[in-house]
Amino acid sequence: MTGAGDAGSPTVRPFAVGPGTTPGRFVLHVIGSVRRSTVPAMLLAIVWQVGESAVPVVTGVAIDRALATGDAGQLALWLGVLIALYVALTAAAGRSLRLTVSSVQLVQHRLRATLSALVLHPVGGTTRAPDGEVVSVMTNDVGRLSNGVLLAIMPIARIVTIGFIAASLLATHWVLGLVVLVGAPVSVWLMGLLSERLSRDTREYQALLASTVGRATDLVAGYRVIKGVRAETEATTRYRQASRAALVGAQRNAGLLGRFLLGSGVVTGVFVLAVTGLAGWFAVSGQLSVGGLITAIGLAQALLPQVESIARLSIPNLAGSRAASARLLDVLRGAAGPVPGDGGRSPAPAVPTLEVVGRGVRVQVEPGELVGVRADDPTAARLAGALLNPVGDRDIEVRLDGRAAHELSPAEYRSRVTVAPHRVTLFTGTIRDNLTPASGGPAPDRVAAAVQAASCDDFAADLDDPVGENGNRLSGGQRQRVALARALVTDAPVLVLHEPTTAVDPVTEQAIVGRLGAVRAGRSTLLIASSPALLAGCDRVVDLLAESSVTGRTEAR
Repeated sequence: MTGAGDAGSPTVRPFAVGPGTTPGRFVLHVIGSVRRSTVPAMLLAIVWQVGESAVPVVTGVAIDRALATGDAGQLALWLGVLIALYVALTAAAGRSLRLTVSSVQLVQHRLRATLSALVLHPVGGTTRAPDGEVVSVMTNDVGRLSNGVLLAIMPIARIVTIGFIAASLLATHWVLGLVVLVGAPVSVWLMGLLSERLSRDTREYQALLASTVGRATDLVAGYRVIKGVRAETEATTRYRQASRAALVGAQRNAGLLGRFLLGSGVVTGVFVLAVTGLAGWFAVSGQLSVGGLITAIGLAQALLPQVESIARLSIPNLAGSRAASARLLDVLRGAAGPVPGDGGRSPAPAVPTLEVVGRGVRVQVEPGELVGVRADDPTAARLAGALLNPVGDRDIEVRLDGRAAHELSPAEYRSRVTVAPHRVTLFTGTIRDNLTPASGGPAPDRVAAAVQAASCDDFAADLDDPVGENGNRLSGGQRQRVALARALVTDAPVLVLHEPTTAVDPVTEQAIVGRLGAVRAGRSTLLIASSPALLAGCDRVVDLLAESSVTGRTEAR
């Protein structure tokens, strides 16, 4: 919904996704979207990390200038410097961490707002509830991509710190500084090579995980339909297969991560050991003072966590962010439809011929027809489920103008077919919010016609009246009528209604029957219902109950 929003909720602009947007570019775009907080956080992180690495430098200077000479004044001076250094780096660390957390939360909010806007209100399509895979992307992948903000803060601070350590070692002994200046980039490059296989596998694993979460979510959401068609065993088998595949992917990914960490540990260990060994050799040969040795060893110890953090945290974070970015782009592009034309509305697609063919089901709706279907509850649920998700039922095939629906993109199918399921779900807000959930919304005259056709005018004189949470301020019949009006507002070329008036009284139902044909003139409507009054208002009725009884008598003979 659009509007002022709740107090304290930041107003955000959705991320723009173009045809040339790659996963890498999208990661950079996401990171750059919070520069006002990430740049100060990065600068403070530099103070923090450089300050920690400067501790051995100050300690070494204090030893050479105070302890070695016995100068109490120098000792007090350098102790004061050390205390001030700790105060500064501690304050910088606290502020940097707060800004970092704020940046990550802002990016998560903006990414979820972007997904909500395009998935729930797809351009050129009709609204639908997000499936389980989209829910997984909104949680797991949004979290991983949001953590990519850290790449603009800590890795940069650590690289600057490595430069500080190299400069300090150059001042201590030029060979030590040169080893760090050459060895650090080589170590990071080697660890990047080691992470390539991990990066590819991370995306594969995240896809498996999202698929499993999606199956679980869809299984729970569609339990009534699954129970109705007695498909519990098949649904459980499919979920177990997806879960096993995700488990294998998790084990493989964990193994690759372990091998990467082992390899990166060897690289960093050899690098730091070389620096420490050289410092010891120079001290033994008299080229370094005691303070210089302590400084060199302290800097080598400070160098190890910097390089290890880049290897163990930043590189896997980059791999996860790129994989999550690719999945988010897939969802966003799948939800995006044709660019709207004048007035913010896409040109209405031509009305297709709808065919639904499968086990015990054969229904055809010609353009402009209002066709009723009478069936038992399990068959009606299967029929509505197949039309809602044409790739989810192998036993029923949906065709538009002779073309299988599963060959169409989700956006193309939704732009031509709208399914209003029997289960009513209303949004918290006003009646208007539920009738026009997409920003901009349809023309007021179309909204008024839909309200009148669904017989909502007796309680919806003011469309800005609140409906409560999930419509709890309305009766069951009123909720059904608002849901029916919402379906009619879409003006879809093909509209499928599944038992839209079971909670409506007979007088109101008769009024709806008399108005439905007029509001859907020139469009196709498939009405799956058991009500004689609704079926009587159709152009023709396909009686699947009669067909099944005839088939049963034939088989009995």
